[in-house]
Amino acid sequence: MVDASNPFSGIKASKVILPIIIGLGAVAFMFVREFDPRAFDSMVFTWRSVLFLFLACLLMLGRDLGYMIRIRVLANGQLSWIQSFRVIMLWEFTSAVTPSAIGGTSVAILFLNKEGISLGRSSAAVLATSFLDELYFVLMFPLLLLIVNVNKMFSIGDHTGFLNEFFWFAAIGYSVKLAYTIVVAYGLFFNPRGLKWLLLQFFRLSFLRRWRHNINDAGYEIIQSSRELVRKPFKFWLKAFGATFFSWTSRYWTVNMILLAFFVIPGFGQHFLIFARQLVMWIMQLIAPTPGGSGFAEYIFTRYLGDLIPVSDVAIAGSVAIALALIWRLISYYPYLIVGAFIVPKWISDKFTPSKKSKE
Repeated sequence: MVDASNPFSGIKASKVILPIIIGLGAVAFMFVREFDPRAFDSMVFTWRSVLFLFLACLLMLGRDLGYMIRIRVLANGQLSWIQSFRVIMLWEFTSAVTPSAIGGTSVAILFLNKEGISLGRSSAAVLATSFLDELYFVLMFPLLLLIVNVNKMFSIGDHTGFLNEFFWFAAIGYSVKLAYTIVVAYGLFFNPRGLKWLLLQFFRLSFLRRWRHNINDAGYEIIQSSRELVRKPFKFWLKAFGATFFSWTSRYWTVNMILLAFFVIPGFGQHFLIFARQLVMWIMQLIAPTPGGSGFAEYIFTRYLGDLIPVSDVAIAGSVAIALALIWRLISYYPYLIVGAFIVPKWISDKFTPSKKSKE
């Protein structure tokens, strides 16, 4: 019998299959609607393709390695590498089966707690990871706008700059991230008691309400852990943010490697533009209501990156973008569903089966 407090009790096989169906369905719809078979003539599979697709996979592994390093730093080394891997995979799996705006952060506290980290310290660590993630976006977005021309960043077809709907999606998403970063920073570094109150409000959500009493009991420890974070030396935060920077940058360079597998990208400036647009794409996905942004992510990729794909025949650019979007999701999204399908059942059995918990 599984413990009723199991955070995965509401996640059934249908919720794992749903994002796959939505994502592949969106790609299939775009294929049927506008795919031109001539696109395959522009995507010749060679040993160069194997090399750069392999590098794309390595970058995704680098992204997870960065996350693992960061969670070990924030947990003061109390997690082993295996535990860190398990927590990150559980976190990514939960993000993959929930809408982008929710993600896996809401239950990551429980993942850490079940791996032996106290509830208060787990809360502080997860909030710190969330703060560092958002800080990366908050800093990088305006920096990219200074480096990359706004018209180049948002121009799609006849719509340029402020006239493009993608600019407004990005502006709204960035505003939400900025506000969230300010709130979390204030709670972590200036008002931990207010942070405790905010967490209690967050745990009013129906699927988290059963743990609200535990969060209340852990309030004092949350305050103490926040004070510990404030006292951490600059080197600690440099390591944590360095791991964050490495992780997200590796993720965004993945698309560059996928493009290089089939095309020659002219100049570093174009590479940087591709990188910049990916960051904007991630901000846009805040509004995606589907699990893991399925369907929406593929659509945004074809619309927002399609014009940067160097094909000789403009008529097939959209078709090439559809094929590349599928490859991108196969490398950067679906593996987490597969790995989660293997890790989650055993983790649930180990952490929530009463007979096993009593032996620990």
